[in-house]
Amino acid sequence: MISEKLLNGALIAGLLLVVLHAHLTDAPFTITLATKVAILAVAGVGLNIALGLGGLVSLGHAAFFGIGGYAMGILASHAQSYVPLMQSPVLIEGTKSMPVIWLVALLASALAALLIGALSLRTSGVYFIMITLAFAQMFYYFAISWPAYGGEDGLSIYVRNGFPGLNTLDPIQYFLVCFGVLVLALLVSFRLRTSPFGLALNAARQSTARVQAIGQNPFRLRLTAFVISGAITGLAGALFADLNRFVSPTMFSWQTSGEIMVFVILGGVGRVMGPLAGAALFILLEHLLGGVSDYWHIYLGALLLGVVLFARGGLVGVLTEGRSGDD
Repeated sequence: MISEKLLNGALIAGLLLVVLHAHLTDAPFTITLATKVAILAVAGVGLNIALGLGGLVSLGHAAFFGIGGYAMGILASHAQSYVPLMQSPVLIEGTKSMPVIWLVALLASALAALLIGALSLRTSGVYFIMITLAFAQMFYYFAISWPAYGGEDGLSIYVRNGFPGLNTLDPIQYFLVCFGVLVLALLVSFRLRTSPFGLALNAARQSTARVQAIGQNPFRLRLTAFVISGAITGLAGALFADLNRFVSPTMFSWQTSGEIMVFVILGGVGRVMGPLAGAALFILLEHLLGGVSDYWHIYLGALLLGVVLFARGGLVGVLTEGRSGDD
């Protein structure tokens, strides 16, 4: 078995090597798949902060993923149509600048996570799971009934948004943008895990009474983690919408929440690189088995069942012969 640090480095290097090989062999589709892995891994990193560190089983993270996507779609659509978002009392125009869109996506998702978390965290267990799911479904049906931005048909963006100094229409350059965001998200996750805040959050997950006894507020710890988690997932939503140049209500669906959770479980709950390993495995199975059968999710379900029953540490735990971060 290899050490977890070595495996973490191998996962990052492996993703880069796949893209480099695809670039040298002129295989843009493979680069696009790798970009999708990086973006979905960012979403998984966001959920892993709430699930792996805080023990918060959220089935509503699609709400933040979709908010990030619609933040991109709305701003970019107004920029391409030259119609301002607001004219009175202050002129607010759309934009095609990725950094500005990311900032809006982060803030909007963080605000939504603050409001949803403030209500949902007053419950626990299955009630928390169902409330977060209900909020995501509310956003889903709101998006369907929002004709100004495509309604059920979604919203198309003709040209990918821009990043200073890069040509984001070039697959490898857009991959590098997404890869940079992934590395930053992983660093944030690692720093949170080893910080006093992360240690207090982990303690609150294990014993609320003991954390209260030393003067900490478990509700504030969990709410802070939930907000950070939602913001990162929202950023992933903006990147995903830019990759496809399309945003639709399906980004808010419960299936999206489930897929993000699958990434984390497959890779390893609580593992820093778990979301990357899980997203890579998911996309690989989708690519290889999708051409074999339309019902390839059956094989995914069998694999997920095996992980839950026999390898709770996920792919990272199996390869490092360690136990998952939630044990």
